[in-house]
Amino acid sequence: MSGHHAASPDNTAVRTALWRALHVHADAPPLVFDDTIGLMLAAPEADWHKRPDMSPFTRPFRASILARARFIEDLVAEQFAQGVSQYVILGAGLDTFAQRRPELAARMQIFEIDQHGPQAWKRQRLLELGFGIPAFLHLVPFDFETGATWWEPLAAAGFATAQPAIVASTGVSMYLTREAIMATLRQAAALAPHSTFAMSFMLPIDMLDADIRPGVERAAAGARQSGTPFISFFTPPDMLALAREAGFREVQHVCAATLAERYFAGRTDGLRPPRNSEELLVAKT
Repeated sequence: MSGHHAASPDNTAVRTALWRALHVHADAPPLVFDDTIGLMLAAPEADWHKRPDMSPFTRPFRASILARARFIEDLVAEQFAQGVSQYVILGAGLDTFAQRRPELAARMQIFEIDQHGPQAWKRQRLLELGFGIPAFLHLVPFDFETGATWWEPLAAAGFATAQPAIVASTGVSMYLTREAIMATLRQAAALAPHSTFAMSFMLPIDMLDADIRPGVERAAAGARQSGTPFISFFTPPDMLALAREAGFREVQHVCAATLAERYFAGRTDGLRPPRNSEELLVAKT
């Protein structure tokens, strides 16, 4: 694979891409979310599905990843139908919306914000695989922990600040400090009226169902070892209060049970997102 030094994908972004692909390869239809392009980008070893983090033990977390991905993309489609044509993905990782949904993406402006190294790697992979970087896709490098705002790089990339947008941040908040999260919330709350901000957040480990707690503890230990520890956890009331304090007009908590009902009802294979694990905040300006 070309590119050295920091130009490599984040471990957690790769795991997310592989979980999404494993759903397509290993779970019974109907698919909650259909994404094998992330797997093409990651180009793992041939026996990737035998990795410990792909074992049946991690199934509930795979379901959680699928649920939030599907929810966000349904939200994007719904907002587009209401005239919102800017979509900002914070901590984009190996997100493949632009490649999988070109009929929708090409009628929008997509802004992927991510760390310099992983983003340089992704740019290279998109070119190598022949996807290219279409005119509607803007890759915006940014470091969330610097305290700088993403407004400037976003505007420089062609984002229309006077127009509404949908901004999504999934699987990112647990790695950021509370201060960085608050800064993100404040920036998102300053978006044009009728914008939507959707963010996933982790509930405190002591609130988790006993059967998945060991899995989260294991994930937390792994994250610590790889230098990206889980540092921020929120109860839903705490998260809603922060979003209100940041200045949002309307705030909503979307719990895993709601997602399970919406996307996993009627499944006979027991695939379901765990309750009280990673849930969503949806806030509107």
